[in-house]
Amino acid sequence: MENQTKNKKSPVFGIILTIVIVVGAIYGYKKWSYSNAHEETDDAQIASNVSPVISKISGYVAEVRVKDNQFVKKGDTLIILENKDQLMTLQQAEAALGTAKSNLNTAQAGAAAANKSISTSNAAVATANAQIEAAKVNVWKTTQDLKRYENLVKDHSITQQQYDQVLAAKQAADKQLQILVEQRNQAAQQTGYVSSQSEATSQQIGVASSMIKQREVDVQNAKLNLSYTVITAKQDGYVSKIPVQVGQFLQAGAQLFSIVLNNDKWIVANFKETQLNKMVEGQKVEIKIDAFPDDEFEGVVSSISPATGSTFSLLPPDNASGNFVKVVQRVPVKITFKDLKPEVAKKLRAGMNVLVDVEVK
Repeated sequence: MENQTKNKKSPVFGIILTIVIVVGAIYGYKKWSYSNAHEETDDAQIASNVSPVISKISGYVAEVRVKDNQFVKKGDTLIILENKDQLMTLQQAEAALGTAKSNLNTAQAGAAAANKSISTSNAAVATANAQIEAAKVNVWKTTQDLKRYENLVKDHSITQQQYDQVLAAKQAADKQLQILVEQRNQAAQQTGYVSSQSEATSQQIGVASSMIKQREVDVQNAKLNLSYTVITAKQDGYVSKIPVQVGQFLQAGAQLFSIVLNNDKWIVANFKETQLNKMVEGQKVEIKIDAFPDDEFEGVVSSISPATGSTFSLLPPDNASGNFVKVVQRVPVKITFKDLKPEVAKKLRAGMNVLVDVEVK
């Protein structure tokens, strides 16, 4: 009886074992086929554009207009710095600009006066030249008269007194010509002096004009620094934690906090280097977000980083130091959503964990 019982049980056990082996083989084959056509990783996070808020000048915080996690629009005031120093600098620049403009007006007035003096001197030279020509005619006439009277006085045709009068007229004409020539030379020298003064005044006008441009730049720079005392949002988005307090001193160029922009979301998945053999841009991606366990999303491979993540770290590994341990590197891959609903996109936050599955075949 016992042998008969064993013979009856043996076929059932064999069938069950066969079924288990077949099911296991089918499951294993499917997993093997799936793994050959898919690459997945849970080392992935939601990413978004982040705009840093930076102070362009140093100064003390006078007012903080935003709170943690607040939504702000482009142009909204975030922080106000004390502006007394910037106001004083602006007033000094404006006063210097006024002085430069006054200097230009003075130089222009001097140039106008010099031009008038040049015209007067030129007129005086022209008058002197005309008088010299008339005096030369008079000298020629008196010279001719003197020659005739010399002959007459030798013949005793005229008296000595008459001859002396003609001689005196000749000497007076020579003297008058000499005086006019000297006056003409003085007028010409005065014209040269006034011309030199005019050139110098013209150069002063150029210097004054350049100084005005420089002072205008100083005023614009002072206004720009004054505007930097009001820190505004460059884009719409949510501000991060605000570590800034009233009275705190801010250094120029220091990042105060960030604004997470609300205009775009994507995924950065860090795949092992051994998973990238078949991965190319444009491949379909299945996405599961931990925050939405009941939903599945679709995406595509947008781009693959040209270097591993460790290459861009603060302290990249130096394998030439002698202490080398081989570590599988990870390469960031950008994945963009496909037909992501706006209401879901608004709920997504940068840094959320994601599971991605890339169909590589």
